[in-house]
Amino acid sequence: MGLFNKKININELYPVNYVDIHSHLLPGIDDGAKDIEDSIALIEKLYAFGIKQFRTTPHVLGDVWENSSATIKEKEALLQAELKERGYHDIQISASAEYMMDNNFSKLLTNDDILTLKGKYVLVEMSFFNAPFNLDDILFQIQIKGYTPVLAHPERYAFYHKDFSEYQKLIDAGCLFQLNILSLTPQYGKEITKTAQRLLKEGMYTFVGSDTHHKRHVKLMETLANQKTKKLLTPLFENNIKEFSF
Repeated sequence: MGLFNKKININELYPVNYVDIHSHLLPGIDDGAKDIEDSIALIEKLYAFGIKQFRTTPHVLGDVWENSSATIKEKEALLQAELKERGYHDIQISASAEYMMDNNFSKLLTNDDILTLKGKYVLVEMSFFNAPFNLDDILFQIQIKGYTPVLAHPERYAFYHKDFSEYQKLIDAGCLFQLNILSLTPQYGKEITKTAQRLLKEGMYTFVGSDTHHKRHVKLMETLANQKTKKLLTPLFENNIKEFSF
């Protein structure tokens, strides 16, 4: 094994004050943590990695995950209180959302009912089967409202893999890209990893997040503790810290 691929301790991978901007840690609200005990267990694992700041992002997805800003904030308050009760006073966590760009999102946007990651940044996603037919209009409307769209895991949209010019079009349309760190593991398959590596090489990502849903995800994250990954992701880690610190 070369020096560049040298293994490191997992808590050496993440810089001090790193902020994870994509996760599903709120209890019983989507396909992430099932209950408060599950939430705490996941956070404790990530805390052991040195991650102490979280902007967690439950799904808001049509009639599948009909989470409102109010219900999200209720779960946020519950989790914050539980962390404080257990003595985790150095953990900072706030909840926004991962918005599917669908008709429901368009209504929320019209009504100014959006939970941002911080400031102007809104985390959005699209179907893994196809892009919205009115994607350009949605991205335009997001920016008209004064927000900046952060597209979650662009490497996972397989319909773009054969034409990388489509990724550049999204960036030209005002999108910032957020890498799922799990895409660098076998979690989603070789094609996703290959695409993530190419997007990284071409400097198309701005931010990174874990997209943690369950303990298997956290276990896979441990496999990324090497010098190569650290060097590749350090610019993204630094962007997260700059834009999303508490």
